Amino acid sequence: MDHQDSRSAANGAAEVGLLSGKQKANMVEGDERKENRVNLKKELGLMEGVSIIIGVIIGSGIFISPKGVLLSAGSVGLSLVIWFLCGILSALGAICYAELGTAIPKSGGDYTYIREAFGPLFAFLYLWVASVVFVPCTNAIGALTFSSYILQPFYSHCVPPDNAVRLLAAVVICFLTFLNCYNVKWTTKLQDGFMFFKIVALLFIIVTGAVFLGMGKSEHFHDPFQGSVTDPGRIALAFYSGIFSYTGWNYLNFVTEEMKNPYVNLPRAIWVSMPVITTIYLLANVGYFVLLSPYEMLSSSAVAVTFGEKLPYYLRWIMPICVAGSTLGGLSVHIFTSSRICFVGARQGQFPSSLAMINIHTNTPIPSLVFLGVLSLLMLVTTDIYALIDYSSFVESFFIAMSVAGLLYLRWKQPKLKRPIKVSLFFPVTFLMICLFLLCLPLYASPFVVGMGVVIILTGVPVYFFFVLWDRKPHVFRQIFDFITYFVQKFFVTVRQEGTDD
Repeated sequence: MDHQDSRSAANGAAEVGLLSGKQKANMVEGDERKENRVNLKKELGLMEGVSIIIGVIIGSGIFISPKGVLLSAGSVGLSLVIWFLCGILSALGAICYAELGTAIPKSGGDYTYIREAFGPLFAFLYLWVASVVFVPCTNAIGALTFSSYILQPFYSHCVPPDNAVRLLAAVVICFLTFLNCYNVKWTTKLQDGFMFFKIVALLFIIVTGAVFLGMGKSEHFHDPFQGSVTDPGRIALAFYSGIFSYTGWNYLNFVTEEMKNPYVNLPRAIWVSMPVITTIYLLANVGYFVLLSPYEMLSSSAVAVTFGEKLPYYLRWIMPICVAGSTLGGLSVHIFTSSRICFVGARQGQFPSSLAMINIHTNTPIPSLVFLGVLSLLMLVTTDIYALIDYSSFVESFFIAMSVAGLLYLRWKQPKLKRPIKVSLFFPVTFLMICLFLLCLPLYASPFVVGMGVVIILTGVPVYFFFVLWDRKPHVFRQIFDFITYFVQKFFVTVRQEGTDD
C-alpha cells in the first residue's frame, strides 16, 4: 500500500511537472505572440520625449515668426514681452496637458481628450480640422521655410522663384513621409542628429548677439517700446505668430501609447523642455534685434539669413544650412506625431478604417502618413506662409482651449478618475481665460481670419452626420469603402492593430 502510494505520488509529481512545463511553454509562446503582435511599439523614453517636444517646437517658427510678431506688436520691447508671455502661456498649457496625458494615457492627444469630455461630434470636428487644415498647413510651412532658406544663398540678390520653392518643399515632404513609414527608430535617430543643427543655429544667433551687444551695439534697444500698438486685436494677432513658434508642446501626448512609463516620462519631458525653449527663444530674439533694425526685419523674407548677412563673408553660409537642418528636423518629428491623430480617429470609427492600419513589417501607420503627406502637398499651392500661420493658429488655439475646458469638465463629471498628476485649478482656469481672450479679440481686428476658421470648423458637421453618424448608407457606398480598405491593405501590406480595446 505504501509502495502504491509512493508510486502514485511520484506519478502525480511527474504529471504536475509535465503540466508546469506545458504551462511554461504556453507562457513563453504567449509572450512571443504578444511581442510579435502588429501594434505600436513602446520605444520612446524620457530623452526621446524631450527630443520630440524640442524637435517639434524648435522648427521653422523661431526663424520666421519674429517678423510676424514685430509686424503686429509694432516695437522691439513689446515683441520681446509677447515672446516671453507666449512661453508662459505654453508652459501653463503644458502643465494642464500633463494631467490630461496621465489621466487618459492613450494616443491621439486633443482628439482623445475632447472625445472623452464632450463626445464624438466635437472630437470629430477636431479630427477633421487637424487633418484637413492644421497638420497639412504646419507641414507645408515647415517645408516652404526649409526650401526658402536652402535656396536663398543661390538667389542672393532676389527672392527664390515660387515654383522652385514649392518643388523642393514637395520633395522634402515626400522624403520625410517615406522615412517615417519605413522605420520609427530611424526617425528618432535622425531627429537626434537634427538637434545638432537646432542647437548650433540658435547658439550662433545668441552668442553673436551677445558679442555685438558687449561691443556696444545696442541702438535698437534705446527706446524699445516706441511704436508699440495698443489695439488689443493687433496684440492678439502678435500672440498668434508667437504661439505658432511654440506649437508642439502638446504633441508628445499624441504618441502616449508608444512611451515607456508615460505616467513618469510624459510630465518630466514637458517640465524639462518648456523652460529651456522659452529661455532660448527670448535670447534668440534679443540676438536678432542686436544686429537687425525693425525695418530690416520687416523687409526680410528670411530673418535668419538676413541676420547672417550682417556677419563676415566666411560665416554667412552657416545660418542657411543650420536653419534648414533645424526646420527639416521639426518637420520630420511633426509628420511622425501628427499621423497618430488620423490613426486614432480611424481606430475609433470616425475616419475610414483603412487609416487605422499598420504595416506588418515596419509596425508604422503607413496609410495615415501617406494621407497626411498628400494633403500637405496640396497646401503648397500657396507660398504665403504668414496667411497659413494665421489660419492654423486660430484653429489650433480653439481646440486647445476646448481640451483644457475638458479637463475642468472631467474634474466635475468624473471626480474619481485616476489622476497620477492633479494640477491646481489655477492653471487650467488661467490658461482657458487667456485662450478665450485671444480667440475673441481678433473678431474685429481680423474678421476674415476668424470667419474662415469658423467656417472650416463648421464644414465638419455635415461630414460627421453623413459619413459617421448615418449607419444606413446605400449599398454602393459600403462597396466603395470596402474596396478602398481592401486596396489599402493590399497596396501597403497593412492590417488592423492587434491587442487594443479601442
